[in-house]
Amino acid sequence: MDALIFSCGTGGGHNSAANAIKQELLRRGHRVTMLDPYSLSNTRVGSLINQSYINLVKKAPRLFGLVYQLGNLYRRLPVHSPVYHINHRMALPVQRFLEEGNFDLIIMPHIFPGEILTNMRDHGICLPPTLLIATDYTCIPFTEEVQCDRYVIPSDDLCPAFTRWGIPKERLYPLGIPVDQSFENPPDKQESLRRLGLDPSLRYLLVVGGSMGAGGLMRVISILQKQYESSPDIRLIVICGSNQPLYRRLKERYGERLLLVQHTSQMADYMKACELLISKPGGLSSTEAAVSCTPLIHINPIPGCESKNMEYFSSRGMSLAVHSLQKELLPAVEQLLQPSSARQMLACQQQNISHHAAERICDLAQQLVDSSISAVSK
Repeated sequence: MDALIFSCGTGGGHNSAANAIKQELLRRGHRVTMLDPYSLSNTRVGSLINQSYINLVKKAPRLFGLVYQLGNLYRRLPVHSPVYHINHRMALPVQRFLEEGNFDLIIMPHIFPGEILTNMRDHGICLPPTLLIATDYTCIPFTEEVQCDRYVIPSDDLCPAFTRWGIPKERLYPLGIPVDQSFENPPDKQESLRRLGLDPSLRYLLVVGGSMGAGGLMRVISILQKQYESSPDIRLIVICGSNQPLYRRLKERYGERLLLVQHTSQMADYMKACELLISKPGGLSSTEAAVSCTPLIHINPIPGCESKNMEYFSSRGMSLAVHSLQKELLPAVEQLLQPSSARQMLACQQQNISHHAAERICDLAQQLVDSSISAVSK
């Protein structure tokens, strides 16, 4: 199989999901090309879309929430969305790229590439089979206008959220959100502590703001550090991601009192080594926590899909949702530091979250390609 994976730079979760699929396909001996479709154009449309999204999330999350709400209103209109029309400009460069290659399948963990391909289909351009992967626990605006052969969604109980917008149920496959194999491996706390060079006599609290370091972490750290600075057995680990200003501010204020990490390829080890994870509710990071058996506290959701993720997890006992950092954060931490509470949450995670999603999605991809080849040969 020659598979093409179209992802884009609107957050680390989509690329992480894409990489999980890529690695599984490569493990099976398939050929894989993974790229950002916007890189195929010499215009600034791609960088403008990606950077506008990132800046909105990091600097104006409430405005992002308003845009998300407007998207939910707009999707009720019998017309194509602005996202569809913006991506029309990418149809020609993507068409030229596909003509140069010979791909059996296109996989997308984001709707933006799907909008490009939908533009092409609307203009009569033939495409190989297409597969869209939803990486949030909701049907985000305009998913319904993306014309795909298959839609992978996180769970069977989310089918109504997609079918209500007209996506045929027979095209929905509740296979889960794909995560890296390192999260799927059985949890071994002592081995993770050893690999990270952490003291096994301490208990670590992990605070993560996503790949962009978003999520109001300064206030979170202030509350936790004030509470646990004098505790001899508890230490905070903070993953800052690409947020360099945040890293510098924390370094200046707390110095060696915090264990600060920027980008890391060992996120699975950090989750498994720590007592609990405090994070904004990204779809991918929340799934990684559940798959790696990590007690989870959700904070500061970006209004929109992350609010839905937090609601989905907390309503099923898979996380504790903190709406007020000042009033609720410390009680939530203390609750999950109790072994019985942590075990109960982990049981809920194992019951509700699909494991080995990457493998199951690659099985579906192979079936889709085989069906396409069979149909052509008849």
